[in-house]
Amino acid sequence: MNPAPSVIIFTALSGLGFGLMFWLGFGFPHVSGWTALGYFFLAYALAVGGLLASTLHLGNPQRAMKAFSQWRTSWLSREGVAAVITLLVMGIYAAGLIFFDKHLDAVGWLASVLSLVTVFTTSKIYNQLKTVPRWNMPLTPVLFLTYALAGGALLSGQIQASAILLLVLTVLQLAVWQTGDRAFAQAGFTIETATGLGDLGAVRMLESPHSSPNYLMHEMVHIVGRKHALKLRAIAAVTLGIFPVAVLLFLPVSALLLMVVVASHLIGLFTSRWLFFAEAEHVVGLYYDQR
Repeated sequence: MNPAPSVIIFTALSGLGFGLMFWLGFGFPHVSGWTALGYFFLAYALAVGGLLASTLHLGNPQRAMKAFSQWRTSWLSREGVAAVITLLVMGIYAAGLIFFDKHLDAVGWLASVLSLVTVFTTSKIYNQLKTVPRWNMPLTPVLFLTYALAGGALLSGQIQASAILLLVLTVLQLAVWQTGDRAFAQAGFTIETATGLGDLGAVRMLESPHSSPNYLMHEMVHIVGRKHALKLRAIAAVTLGIFPVAVLLFLPVSALLLMVVVASHLIGLFTSRWLFFAEAEHVVGLYYDQR
């Protein structure tokens, strides 16, 4: 798939924002007043900024509001509805902390659960696609949720929790890469099934269906070299979790060092999210004999 920057920014930043909201809703860290304002501003900036970035990938961004009406059948629409409800409920909880020093625990807990629901709906946008075997597996929603929880724990200053979750995330990401590498072959898609000519025997491309690239080829076909992908995976694994975990567990954490850890995690997050899209093979690529 074409790794569009807007979608990478959307999934990465919104996941971090809603992940931070999850921890804030349960009172981690225990803040109020101006300090709470800073944390909630960061969470909303990431979540809302990510959602706004997603509209840049729409053919007609002015029609984005119409997506909310399709919540019965569309995970994209459900994500939009869940995000709005989460932001509103979390806003009530945040207002109590910032302006009245009131901990509306029940509201905060509800907002935390809704934050994870929103991240889950985002993951289902991709997980539901049977035409992209690398995404169409149970580990995809688990991966998105773990990214949100680990990143949120790191941004909220939960040192021990973030170290554990980042370690789990790294192992999970490695497992997803390995499982994803086998997913296309296990799905049974071939150029014969893509063209419908399998009953005639082996099929090979004689001439391209189009004389020039079209929309499908631009959006759905993106080939990443194996060596290039492995190098990026190594960079992502180290910066995403291995380096941050080593720092959090074995060095005295200061504000400056925590910023370095967050920066490292962001590098790994964006690298792995680029790979999430770039390595995803859509079955339409078979029709054009491009894998």
